[in-house]
Amino acid sequence: MKKKLIFILLLSNLFCLGQTIRKYSNEFLNIGVDAAALGMSNAVTAQTADVNSSYWNPAGLLHMEDQQLSVMHASYFANIAQYDYAAFGMPIDNRSAWGVSVIRFGVDDILNTTQLIDTQGNIDYNRISLFSTADYAFTFSYARALPVDGFNYGVNAKIIRRVIGNFASSWGVGFDIGAQFESSNDWKFGLLLRDVTTTYNTWTINEEEYEKIKNAVPGENQELPETTEITAPKAQFGISKKYIFHYDYSLVAATNLNMQFTQTNDLISTKMVSIDPAIGFEFGYTDLAFLRAGVGNFQQITQIDNTSKLSFQPNIGIGFKYKGIQIDYALTDLGNQSAALYSNVFSLKIDFGAFRR
Repeated sequence: MKKKLIFILLLSNLFCLGQTIRKYSNEFLNIGVDAAALGMSNAVTAQTADVNSSYWNPAGLLHMEDQQLSVMHASYFANIAQYDYAAFGMPIDNRSAWGVSVIRFGVDDILNTTQLIDTQGNIDYNRISLFSTADYAFTFSYARALPVDGFNYGVNAKIIRRVIGNFASSWGVGFDIGAQFESSNDWKFGLLLRDVTTTYNTWTINEEEYEKIKNAVPGENQELPETTEITAPKAQFGISKKYIFHYDYSLVAATNLNMQFTQTNDLISTKMVSIDPAIGFEFGYTDLAFLRAGVGNFQQITQIDNTSKLSFQPNIGIGFKYKGIQIDYALTDLGNQSAALYSNVFSLKIDFGAFRR
């Protein structure tokens, strides 16, 4: 039943393409990667410093000392949607580094019931088929140190591929620019401009399949949908600092300001910019075990009685690192504290340099 509902929603999404050029797309790229970062509510723009920086801030790739590999898996919406991520990165020299990553967010084995009833009006279950819908992102990253001490910058080039069975598919291209600065007293600052040039997705509609489904709503959607989506630029600004206690204990405190240049339901919302803050903490013991917590996704929700309610999303996580292998876990969600469908996220990171020492 849930997958039938998803199929209906997907068809509605396809039909909605025909109304206007949509300003919001590629939302799967806002979920996040790496259980360590998710456990801190994604407040890592300033201090990200490993292979996962290709997602969070490409400038952080410059902190890698050797080749690194990272993989992650998560299930959302009661295991209906699967989210997978893999990344590889390595330094080029002592002033530059590169990385590559891939993300897949998909729902598989969805029932296609558009042909359930034959031309004679009979129900024939043999006419049901299965299909998948999936979003892919392929990212190529480059980072370099600036001549000014403490300043790094990075660039992402993204290729977006989105597929809805054999009904429709799209390609898109976008770019991100990031920068980091570390002061002499260990304060870290980071800035990421996502989709800085605006990301365009161009859809191709299978006209033969569209003919079969366009009458799902009688008298509506008789024209072929428009085929362009845009993803508007966003900005993320972060600050963090690491404190060391008695040599063995550490605490990282970090905050992010996630900005959209439009009016939304974010905690701070104006016609010019809307800001959703996030706060994260990581407590570490001898760089071996980690405990993380964070809160973010603050939204002003309008209730049925027109009153306003503030919702937020708490996250927690743990991690272990030993001889170049790091395993992290996060308990997180796509929604807020009132939703019950929390997800278990696991990630693995391997630093190949530890095996060469």
